[in-house]
Amino acid sequence: MEFCISLVLFFIYLPAILAQEQEVPYANIVIDGSEAVGKVDKNFICATIDWWPHDKCNYNQCPWGYSSAINMNLSHPILTEAIQAFKPLRIRIGGSLQDQVLYDVESLKDPCRPFQKKSSGLFGFSKGCLTLSRWDDLNHFFSKTGALVTFGLNALHGRHRTYRTAWGGAWDSSNAYDFIKYTVSKGYQIDSWEFGNELSGSGVGARVSAEQYGKDLIKLRKIIDELYEKSHLKPALVAPGGFYDKQWFAKLLQVSGSDVVNIVTHHIYNLGAGDDPNLINRILSPHYLNKTAATFIDLDQTMKVHGPWSSAWVGESGGAYNSGGRNVSDTYVDSFWYLDQLGMAAKYNTKVYCRQSLIGGNYGLLDKTTFLPNPDYYSALLWNQLMGEGVLAVKTDASSFLRTYAHCSKGRAGVTLLLINLSNHTEFILTVENSLTTSLRTIKTTIHRQSSFVRGVKRAVSWVGRKASDAPLYREEYHLTPTKGYLRSKTMLLNGTPLSLTKEGTIPKLEPVLEPELANEKSPVSVIPRSIKFVVFPNFDAPACA
Repeated sequence: MEFCISLVLFFIYLPAILAQEQEVPYANIVIDGSEAVGKVDKNFICATIDWWPHDKCNYNQCPWGYSSAINMNLSHPILTEAIQAFKPLRIRIGGSLQDQVLYDVESLKDPCRPFQKKSSGLFGFSKGCLTLSRWDDLNHFFSKTGALVTFGLNALHGRHRTYRTAWGGAWDSSNAYDFIKYTVSKGYQIDSWEFGNELSGSGVGARVSAEQYGKDLIKLRKIIDELYEKSHLKPALVAPGGFYDKQWFAKLLQVSGSDVVNIVTHHIYNLGAGDDPNLINRILSPHYLNKTAATFIDLDQTMKVHGPWSSAWVGESGGAYNSGGRNVSDTYVDSFWYLDQLGMAAKYNTKVYCRQSLIGGNYGLLDKTTFLPNPDYYSALLWNQLMGEGVLAVKTDASSFLRTYAHCSKGRAGVTLLLINLSNHTEFILTVENSLTTSLRTIKTTIHRQSSFVRGVKRAVSWVGRKASDAPLYREEYHLTPTKGYLRSKTMLLNGTPLSLTKEGTIPKLEPVLEPELANEKSPVSVIPRSIKFVVFPNFDAPACA
């Protein structure tokens, strides 16, 4: 009797068990190339340089080393190579200690001293100072590498603590004024000046009211207009560089008014603390990754109502806060989160995405000691190489474990598709179609294993609804996997080849596998479990990309 009951229960729950263990591997992807749904900045990829000293520690580790704006080795050849490869890379200088940085100019009355451990100071450190000689060195370095620089100014100078984390009083602009004046006098090219770091809403360590912040931004706008009056290039004003709080951001834009703030920046650390044991589970969870969309959508709506003259940037994002996750943020698995964030941000009208950090912490694109690129560096470089400004709509009937994003190809005709397979067991077999020539068909199947026929043709190219051409047709594939399938590997493979510096110590060329296209044949693109693939369709008929 017990056996019969168990057997009945087994068959009752069998469909649910199978649903958990299998996803439908066959799916359609339809790219709408008729009209762009968004547009990113041509220098969408951005990385940060922080202020943390070498003795900044979290979770019994000190992962920053000598990687800050004050002590980084600017003469390291790999650092130069890594930045120049982006042609150019946008760099944001800022971070938690930004609002404690003083500048060694005429208005500074105190000695110019480095950061020191101080229990009563913000984030456990005293105020620190940027010497003009170091500022000169940084600008010479940026000029050599061609970097586009956003510099974060100290927005707490002159204020005082009123209650716990709340700070009051007007901003003392004298130190910033002299610093910007010096910068202009030297002819240093600053793309944008940012005001403050994580002082919005409830703040992180400190907070300032939106009304006072808005008034101070008006003051800074006047300073920039005055000091750059005779310059043919005027830097943008960026603010507030903090976590999104709808009421606070709306008030800020209302108080500051039209055309004061050019770029609204917000920060994202959606994976939790760096020591959270669930980091990898969150990275690989479609449900968890989807949560960030609400922030992008809400910010976009707030700006349309209160600041239509401005554009949105993610000014800082490292996934996991408190320096990132050790042996997670610097490994292959983090690219699932990072590339999904880039795709999602672009989809929801974000113009620039700044990764925390270029170097330093566990989330650095470069190793803090060797300067060698971590996997996310190559993911960022591939995006920068392949994904253009135009963002295209994508529809699919695949499960949520397949993340899909499409852009106009960068610098040439065609479309680039980004495919991220979060599943640990399903190899997705995809037919890529053009909305101009076909409509999305629902394919219902529960077959998990490929037939021998599918295995034989999976390398053939998908039909993309192109115009007739006598030219040789092909698609390009850039397939990213970890070494030996180990998700925490610090070595990423591109089409089966490990990505590492060349014998000459230069960044390697990121070359695709070329797949010949068969005219009018709908054959699949495959994406194996836990892998990432960029697919370039040079012959895709997309009027939005013309």
